[in-house]
Amino acid sequence: MTEPELSDLSAFVAVTQAKGFRTAATIRGVSASSLSEAVRRLETRLGVRLLNRTTRSVTPTEAGQRLFERLTPAFGEIAGAIDAVNGFRDSPTGTLRINVPSIVAREVLPGLLAEFLASHPAILVEIVTDDRFIDVLAAGFDAGIRYDERIERDMIAVPIGPRTQHFVAAASPDYLARKGTPKHPRELVDHACMGHRFDSGVLAVWEFMRKGEVVRITPTGPIFASVADLPIRAAIEGLGIVYTFEEFLRPALEQQRLVPILADWWQSFSGPFLYYPSRAHMPGPLRAFVDFLRGRQVPTAGSA
Repeated sequence: MTEPELSDLSAFVAVTQAKGFRTAATIRGVSASSLSEAVRRLETRLGVRLLNRTTRSVTPTEAGQRLFERLTPAFGEIAGAIDAVNGFRDSPTGTLRINVPSIVAREVLPGLLAEFLASHPAILVEIVTDDRFIDVLAAGFDAGIRYDERIERDMIAVPIGPRTQHFVAAASPDYLARKGTPKHPRELVDHACMGHRFDSGVLAVWEFMRKGEVVRITPTGPIFASVADLPIRAAIEGLGIVYTFEEFLRPALEQQRLVPILADWWQSFSGPFLYYPSRAHMPGPLRAFVDFLRGRQVPTAGSA
């Protein structure tokens, strides 16, 4: 039996961590077919099946799980050894992989990354947008960005972006002229409210707060979507009311294509955080990004 190629072993670890070929391929920036071929080649050389593959999942066999458990620390040591060389460079090199929500990818990261990469030109940043709450480390990312209620307590969290954000309710002038302007969140039950449905299938509940009173409304349609642009566009066209991140609505509000409603009830919440595990040997690109964030002046509340 010939010795397996290190690249094939690495492909196997990546697929097992990500629990799928497509996710692993996105993280590594390669094709899913190349990873599949690498795993097949490894299984042939070892003479044993390592992964059970179905149309819905990829899971390790008993042999695959044992191999994965032995390889993971070894590849961690290799990564640490290579990253140690970064200490001898003027600027670290390598790839920084981050899993982020769509609001952060769209509104927060573009300006930050432009500034960061200007001072760290040897770093490659890979951003994968995902509004689900996943185990980003098991999926092969160096760090994630989420809001504080979704961050595990054993993670280190660093503020990134605006420290206070808001959900804003709005509708088109035409809709309000036809249906009237609600004065209290409970009146929304008589209105068309377009909702956000997470990829998990869960429908987001609208939450309004004022002077300690909390009102929760379940949107009734006529549109539910997992992306923000469709409900916003529908609201502009007069189909109903939308309730989402202020940053998403700001252009339409400034152009007066949408009119804000229930302003004294809008939900406020703390801004996002970069989070990563506490570990002695942090990868150079991640360390550089964390130092960059900590060295910046924290934006004032409500700023974008």
